[in-house]
Amino acid sequence: MQALSAKRVIVIGAGMGGLSAALDLARQGVSVTLIERAATPGGKMREVKVAGINIDAGPTVFTMRWVFESLFNDAGATLGECLTLEPASVLARHAWRGGETNVTQQSQPSQLDLFADIDASADAIGNFASAKDAEGYRRFCKRSQSIYKTLQHTYIANQRPSPLDLVRRVGLTNLGSLLNIAPFRSLWNELGQYFPDPRLQQLFGRYATYVGSSPALAPATLMLIAHVEQDGVWTVNGGMRRIADALQSLGKQHGARYEYNTHVNEIIVKYGRITGVRITRGGVGSSGDNNTEELYADAVVFNGDVSALGTGLLGPAVTPIAKPTKANARSLSAITWNICMPVDAAKKRYTPHHHNVFFSANYLAEFDAVFRQRRICNAPTVYVCAQDRPFTGEADHATGMTHERFLVLVNAPADGDTATFLPEALDAITKNAFTLMHDCGFQLDSENAVVTTPEKFNGLFPATGGALYGRANHGAMASFARLGAKTIIDGLYLAGGSVHPGPGVPMATLSGRLAAQQLITDLVRKA
Repeated sequence: MQALSAKRVIVIGAGMGGLSAALDLARQGVSVTLIERAATPGGKMREVKVAGINIDAGPTVFTMRWVFESLFNDAGATLGECLTLEPASVLARHAWRGGETNVTQQSQPSQLDLFADIDASADAIGNFASAKDAEGYRRFCKRSQSIYKTLQHTYIANQRPSPLDLVRRVGLTNLGSLLNIAPFRSLWNELGQYFPDPRLQQLFGRYATYVGSSPALAPATLMLIAHVEQDGVWTVNGGMRRIADALQSLGKQHGARYEYNTHVNEIIVKYGRITGVRITRGGVGSSGDNNTEELYADAVVFNGDVSALGTGLLGPAVTPIAKPTKANARSLSAITWNICMPVDAAKKRYTPHHHNVFFSANYLAEFDAVFRQRRICNAPTVYVCAQDRPFTGEADHATGMTHERFLVLVNAPADGDTATFLPEALDAITKNAFTLMHDCGFQLDSENAVVTTPEKFNGLFPATGGALYGRANHGAMASFARLGAKTIIDGLYLAGGSVHPGPGVPMATLSGRLAAQQLITDLVRKA
C-alpha cells in the first residue's frame, strides 16, 4: 500500500466507469484525480431542468444490485446507507393501439403488465395472449437464468476474454451451457420459439435496445436480460443521479479528488508510456495560457467512448488504441423529451406505470429504418418513464405533489455528427410519437418539453455521433469486438459503456472496477 500511495492516476470522465474506478483506486491508497468536462458527475446519467424541476434524462432503471453492493462494501460502506431504493413489483406496462391487423386482430388498445414475480407474469401473459404463450414464458425464464449464470463470472464480471478464453473459463465439461447462450441465433428468431403471439416477440425483443441494438441482428444471448430484471429492479429515491453523487462522496472520503468544468486536451505519451495529460480549466472553449497546464500521472483511466481516442480528440499518441466506430456499426441514439406537467394534467384513459412502452405495429421495420436507412420510421415505438409513479402499478401520486415528470424516448440513428434534425422533421417525429401514445389512451403535452437529439448527444459525448451504447451488439462476435481494460500503451486503461463488459449502468460500473483491478495488478507487478 505504501508503494501505491506514491502513484498518481488520472481518471478522465465522471461516468459510472470513471467514478467506480476512482473509488476503487483511492480506497487502495492510490493518489487519484478525476477530471470531467461537464459541471457534474454522472455522464449519461444526467438530469435536465424543466420549469426549474430536475428530471432524469438518462438511464431510469437500477438493476444488478450485487454490483453496487460489492463496490460499496469494498469501500467500507453499505448500499443501504448511501442510497434509498424502491423495489419493483411491476416491471413495466406495455401497450398496443387497436386495429393493428399485422400484429394481432384486436380492435381496442391493449396492454400488458410484466411483473417481478414470474408466476404473476405468466398468468398475465396467459390472459393477454394464450396458455401456450404463458408456458413459453416459463421456459424462456429458465433459459434466460441459465444463460446469465453461465456468463456472470466468466464474462460479465471478469476481464475481457477471447472466445477461446471464454471456453476455458466455462470449462470443457460445461460446453452444453456455452452452446445454450446461442450467440449464432438472433434474439428475434429465438423468441419465436417461445411466443406464438407477435406482440410478445416485440416485448421481449426490446431487450436488444438495452444495449442499443436491433432484435433482428443481436444475438439470442441477450435473453439473459430477462433474468437481470427478475433478479430485481429498483428506482432510486431522488433520481438516478444520486448513484453518481454517492460514489463521488465515498471517493472523497478515501482521498480521491474531483475536478469539473475541466477539459482534457491530450493524453501525453513519452517513450511508449503514459506520463500525464494536458488540460484546460474552465471546460471546452476556454482560452488563455493560465487555463492550460500539464498534469503528471503514472497511469490514466479513460472513461469515454473509444472513438474519441481513435479520432484523435485526445491527441495523436493514443490514436492507435482504437479505430473509430463506423457509423453503420454504432448503437442506437435517441430523441428524448423531458416534460413536467401539473398533476393530472396528462389526459389519460391509460393509467401510466413508472415504466411504459407503447409499441408500433411493425417493430422490425423500426430497426431497419434506423440501422439500414438511417432514419426514424413514421410510427416509432415510444418509451415513457413516469418518474413520479411508484412501481406498484395502479397507485396514485405521492400526497402533496403538484407536478409530474416524464421522460419520453424514441430510438434514432447515431448520425448526430453528420446530420441535423430540422424543425419541421422534429415536429413530424414528435407528432407521430405522441399520436401513438394518444391512440393507446395516454396524452401528454410536448409544447414545453426539453428535447435532446442525436446531434446534442454527440455534443455531450464527443465522437459518438450520439450513440448511447458504443458499438451495436450485432452478430455472434460483437461482444468480443469491445476492447478490454488494458491497452497497448503502458499506463493507459479503458472504462465505460463502449468497452467490456458493455453498456448500461451496472456494466459500465463493472468496467471501471475491472480497469482499477488491472491497473493495481500492473502497479504491484512493477514495484
